[in-house]
Amino acid sequence: MITSLGFVRLTLSLTSMAMKEILYLRILSLLANAVYIVYGSLIGAIPIVVGSSIAVGIHAVNIYRLKNPKVSSEKAESKN
Repeated sequence: MITSLGFVRLTLSLTSMAMKEILYLRILSLLANAVYIVYGSLIGAIPIVVGSSIAVGIHAVNIYRLKNPKVSSEKAESKN
């Protein structure tokens, strides 16, 4: 079971690298890291859990920015 999760994560991660569309790359990478959090928890590897949690947050923010470009550009304009 645990090894299967590792292979699911690997498959998602490798598939995301083949994506041409950045949004789909981010979504698959987020899912891969979410699976890796579970995998890391099951094997007791805190560095995997921490690193993957950070990656999930980064991907989530970037997905939000891709889906809401107006919000991102308004924030950039308000800084100028």
